[in-house]
Amino acid sequence: MLLREVEYARPASVDDAIRLLSEHPNARALAGGQTLVNVMKARAAAPDILVDLNRLDDLRSVGVTPDGGLELGAMATYTQLVGSPEVHSTRPIVAEVASQIADVQVRNRGTIGGNVCSADPTNHFLPLMVALDATMTIAGVDGQRTVPAEQFFLGVYFTAAGPGELLTRITIPPARRGDGFAAVPIGADGTCIVNAAATLEEGGARIAIGCVAATPVRATEMESVLSGADVSDERISEAARGLGASLDPPSDVHASADYRRHLAEVCAVRAVRHAAGRS
Repeated sequence: MLLREVEYARPASVDDAIRLLSEHPNARALAGGQTLVNVMKARAAAPDILVDLNRLDDLRSVGVTPDGGLELGAMATYTQLVGSPEVHSTRPIVAEVASQIADVQVRNRGTIGGNVCSADPTNHFLPLMVALDATMTIAGVDGQRTVPAEQFFLGVYFTAAGPGELLTRITIPPARRGDGFAAVPIGADGTCIVNAAATLEEGGARIAIGCVAATPVRATEMESVLSGADVSDERISEAARGLGASLDPPSDVHASADYRRHLAEVCAVRAVRHAAGRS
């Protein structure tokens, strides 16, 4: 289906982009366009103006913070993350997950900011950002504010970045022991049926499950079992028992709710084992 007529702007600065977004109540920011354009073709979204962010090179930076963490501009592409020495030296799991998304064409255009701001529950980066305890920096006409990833995702296609605001960067703290990710995708290059991300810290773990609710779900009971414990394969499996029963995932053409509960336990175990292998 063809796009309906829409006004188009391509600002040269972040301030101009924020001004345009704030002046037009029904404006939408256009990053890679991999999701938004298809949604518009399906008439599921009908913005009055598209604010194209592709001239904003300031939002494409990838760097290391003074404490050894990772700072990602919202317009950094998946391909950029896959090839970044800074990502590989700090949190290589970010590059590994980016490399699993769709195909080369999508990775060349798609951005990490677009991925998290679309807030599609089946996207790869949502549970990873929660597990890694990332912080989102949001800019608006009144200045900047920061939001923890766990509070950034508010619902399906709904985030803490409100009208007239723009996600500008994502900050991920330094690695402690190891990070892991596991997913069961729809086909080799598809979105996920269930995914899970984990990071091991001194004395504990952070685990987030995706595709089982409107937003990523922290596996807090599993985290409690692993708190202060050796992360042996047996202990990880024991910690995951009952995780599925605590979830209320949807059923659809790809999987029943019961199958998603089962996959949640499988993916959580795999993600923690992945992280433990890097400890």
